[in-house]
Amino acid sequence: MSEMYKRIEQLCKENNMSVSQMCRELSITRSCLSELSKGRTERLSTTNASKIADRFGVSVQYLTDGKEKNIDEELKFALFNGSEGVTDEMFDEVRQFAEMVRLREEAKRRKVGEE
Repeated sequence: MSEMYKRIEQLCKENNMSVSQMCRELSITRSCLSELSKGRTERLSTTNASKIADRFGVSVQYLTDGKEKNIDEELKFALFNGSEGVTDEMFDEVRQFAEMVRLREEAKRRKVGEE
């Protein structure tokens, strides 16, 4: 069994779901992960690794080599020049702002596409 599969399995367990449930949710074929679980391959495609990383809020690097499980700390450091003193409320506000910007830009693209 590959180390990557073990990390994915642990993330599923921490989120009260089976690997099969995760595959269905993310539209990943179970056979991709079967190759990992049997040790026939050590890696997933970039697309599938990104889907899994995004779903669990970890980096692809964490899935690959076990480093930097929580990308929130890196984001806090990048956004606030360090994570010391950054409250959950502050970080949530930044996330909400980013979501607002994303939705605004999506609306602009739809409007341009309609014209």
